[in-house]
Amino acid sequence: MVKIFVPKEVRDLERRVAINPESVKKFIKEGFSVSVERGAGRHAGISDEAFEAAGAKIVEDPEKGYAAAEMVLKVQAPALNPDLKKHEVDLLPEGSTLFCSLVPQNEIETIQKLLKRKISCFSTNLIPRITIAQKMDTLSSQASLAGYKAVIMAAHSLGKYFPLLMTAAGTITPAKVVILGAGVAGLQAIATARRLGANVEAYDVRPVVKEQVESLGAKFIDIPVEENLEDKGGYAKEQSEAFLKRQREIIGNHLAQADVAITTALIPGRPAPLLITSEMVERMPLGSVIVDMAVEQGGNCELSEPGKTVEKKGVTLIGELNIPATMPIHASQLFSRNLLNLVTHLMVDGAFKIDLEEPITDGALLTYQGTYRHEQTKDLIEKGAAS
Repeated sequence: MVKIFVPKEVRDLERRVAINPESVKKFIKEGFSVSVERGAGRHAGISDEAFEAAGAKIVEDPEKGYAAAEMVLKVQAPALNPDLKKHEVDLLPEGSTLFCSLVPQNEIETIQKLLKRKISCFSTNLIPRITIAQKMDTLSSQASLAGYKAVIMAAHSLGKYFPLLMTAAGTITPAKVVILGAGVAGLQAIATARRLGANVEAYDVRPVVKEQVESLGAKFIDIPVEENLEDKGGYAKEQSEAFLKRQREIIGNHLAQADVAITTALIPGRPAPLLITSEMVERMPLGSVIVDMAVEQGGNCELSEPGKTVEKKGVTLIGELNIPATMPIHASQLFSRNLLNLVTHLMVDGAFKIDLEEPITDGALLTYQGTYRHEQTKDLIEKGAAS
């Protein structure tokens, strides 16, 4: 029987929990035992009593919870526990298994600690974009929530209606929303803005998403390309300077007429691409709003500030960090289901097993028994050590 421990998240702004009572029941049915730190689900609307009713043991002392665990489930990557004054990796038993959403380029020191303690760490951020992995994909489930919430935040900050309204005092024209990036977050943002009645335009460097954008009722901003801008994993990749110049010129013209811009563009393992320059912000109408969803990785807007809502050049710039955590109830529910699906997928003959040849494991296993399994992360750390 594999012993699972789910600690309370320790990072600032994190209100999610990695498991919910529904998943506790299913883990136990699969032969696992589950312990949860007291208060871990409070912000996600889950009481300790609800966890206990599902069959989980409530642990008062997280240090003891870690010490007894063979597998630890977390939302965020390990960090310093401010109450214990110890890093969470140092609490993990040597040779144990960790599941969390770890972004390698942001967690070099943590990865080195994982290596030293021979922790087998699965990063849900590295789950390959293949059909069988969709139900395990925490990036997609959380991005969908973030795309929805970004539009709500924009609507809250915008000093006008989103929809077309015919009133006794005259006609209210609909807001114009421009969404940059049409991945999961961008498509959810499009759908939400359309449901609120806005006129929506969207852009993505991958022409293949044009049909998806238009199926949601938005207009696709078409910028002719002569190069392949999609990597083999289905993500956007870095572009040439000539293309970027043309891209900014055309997007700038659309932003000059926009009430709201929402940016969602990310490149795995790289800083977020710059899509909105200071000059482009200056051309936007006074009172317009930009929500920069990529602010945690450098931002798509030159003027956005991480964790702050600021006004610059007459435009409100929202740099909210960790948007999914602002919706912790459904975010935790979806994250928990993703982890349950991932862990049970890796079971062989009723037992959890790390099979290095299995496709999901091959993509998501970051470290294994003191060695790197993710070559890009290995290169990243070795280059950093050499510089």
